[in-house]
Amino acid sequence: MQDRSSQRRRILKAGQIVFGSSAVDCSVRDISATGARIQAHGPLWFPDKFVLAITSDGTSRRCHIIWRKDGQIGVAFDE
Repeated sequence: MQDRSSQRRRILKAGQIVFGSSAVDCSVRDISATGARIQAHGPLWFPDKFVLAITSDGTSRRCHIIWRKDGQIGVAFDE
């Protein structure tokens, strides 16, 4: 059993990892009230803190990286 502070929902939505004047396309694979699991489409290097913008929802959240593995990234929302 995984230790999570809130329940995850599986989704597949287009997003962007936004930092400075740059953006990297990504897919949001699952999301909860406290974080998300994303898959980057492009370089896997970007800052540990960035804004995750979910294109279809028009939402964005400040977040930081918790883990990186096999092209996927786990983030926690800062707000």
